[in-house]
Amino acid sequence: MKKSAIMVGIGLAATLLVSTGVADAAVPVGPGPSGHYVVEPQPSNCHYRTAADGGTLPDPVCTPGATNPKVTPDTLDSTICRSGYTKSIRPPTSITNAEKKLNAKSYDYTGPLSAAEYDHLVPLEVGGDPNDPRNLWVEPGASPNPKDKVENRLHQLVCDGQVSLQAAQEAIATDWTTALAVVGG
Repeated sequence: MKKSAIMVGIGLAATLLVSTGVADAAVPVGPGPSGHYVVEPQPSNCHYRTAADGGTLPDPVCTPGATNPKVTPDTLDSTICRSGYTKSIRPPTSITNAEKKLNAKSYDYTGPLSAAEYDHLVPLEVGGDPNDPRNLWVEPGASPNPKDKVENRLHQLVCDGQVSLQAAQEAIATDWTTALAVVGG
């Protein structure tokens, strides 16, 4: 289903379809963790969206999210459900600080960078790709922020086997402000 065809719909279903671009589309798969990260080119002409609750959402074209191919339902115990995993795959700040500056320009973010988080839309603890530009955006507001609580709860639900990995990833990539309601958590 093409994006233009679904824009005629109304209500929550239309919002979900427009934000992913395709009905029932999975979150894109990124390259995964790297032993050597480089500063990735950033998207351009991105625009923040405002969620129904007033929260800030990224541009779904620039930042649709991206998953880590090494995190699957079969690898949960050795990846995201293992203590210390996210730290082991996180790019160094020398990379993310440079990307954050570039991404801020992409989103026309003009506030101080210290007042924003360079955020993984699909968080590392729910199997998000660590350095795919499709999964990173300058989220206004310092960390910790309300999205962090959603990320932590989704991680717990996935690791406890109460929500599938794919459902958690798709829900948070679509709209982090409604992700818990969508998965029933």
